[in-house]
Amino acid sequence: MTYKIQTVLGDEAPEKLGVTLTHEHLAMNFSHFYRKPPKILADKFDLYMSLETIGYIRQYPYSSQHNLLLNDDYAKDAVLKDVELYKKCGGGCIVENTTEGLERDIRFYQMVSKKTGVKIVAGTGYYIADMQNSDSLHATKENLYDHMLKELTEGCEDYPAVQAGFIGEIASVWPLRDFERKAIIAAGEVQAQVNCGVSFHPHRVPEAPFKIIRLYLEAGGRANKAVMSHLDRTLLDPEKLLDFSDMGTYCQFDLFGTEVSYYQLNIDTDMPSDSQRLDMIHNLLNNGKAENILISHDIHTKHRLTSYGGHGYSHILTNVIPRMKSKGMSQEVIDSITIHNPAQWLTIRQ
Repeated sequence: MTYKIQTVLGDEAPEKLGVTLTHEHLAMNFSHFYRKPPKILADKFDLYMSLETIGYIRQYPYSSQHNLLLNDDYAKDAVLKDVELYKKCGGGCIVENTTEGLERDIRFYQMVSKKTGVKIVAGTGYYIADMQNSDSLHATKENLYDHMLKELTEGCEDYPAVQAGFIGEIASVWPLRDFERKAIIAAGEVQAQVNCGVSFHPHRVPEAPFKIIRLYLEAGGRANKAVMSHLDRTLLDPEKLLDFSDMGTYCQFDLFGTEVSYYQLNIDTDMPSDSQRLDMIHNLLNNGKAENILISHDIHTKHRLTSYGGHGYSHILTNVIPRMKSKGMSQEVIDSITIHNPAQWLTIRQ
């Protein structure tokens, strides 16, 4: 039996990953989620971002078209700079979660990996139904299965020299659309075939993570190879979080660095602070779930990059881990969350 992790530069041994961010984006287009700004602030959201406007954009990030393009030349220069900083701060690997509908760019991921020395793992799969082209939207479940299987075992359709290293992020809204249901089931079937990791993006309601995992498990997918993303904006009730953790998946808190008083994509959500995220993690640790926790930032807009006044990919290393220690988390627990759990999830056993 062999153990490997499939990066954009080839196979790697699991023990060589180092500190890993399990849910990030390096190049993508999030324009679908544009929201109009408040009328009184409309003049603050011109095409380009500046020091005078960044404060408004931090509060209303989805009201700037320029901010939502993480795949133009401005963004790519800023991303490369931030990944270089991440490497200097001790970062080892980034898991890139861009899938069909978000404009994946494997060639760019390869370039960043070569220039920085950071290992990058690309995903396969499908984002929400509203962002699919006609061919994907009307594909059968078998078509979706074949696509993901091929990208994992042979090569990616847009870049055949590279194999995807996991499935994700598989995204859905609520209630689940028929296409999204098919994608979740197909992901479970492929996981059972390839023994790869899978990452899910739930809608912003507490029922969504439970439904997604039930469909995935019924399709044959293994719970301990699945990640449920964005729980820090979805399962804010401590009891519901514990109930979900009993399903055996990885519980991912991947919005570190996002601290806003008004969350545009769901104004009813009380977006937690980083400190509150750590309290949510502490709750799981106190219930014996150290091996089920992952953390990341989910950077998907320019304003979170250091070139645009943001925290960058090194935020967890430079700001969050010291707080984890001050809150009583041991180095062993921190290493489990940031090194060992990601490697276990990403490892493909053949």
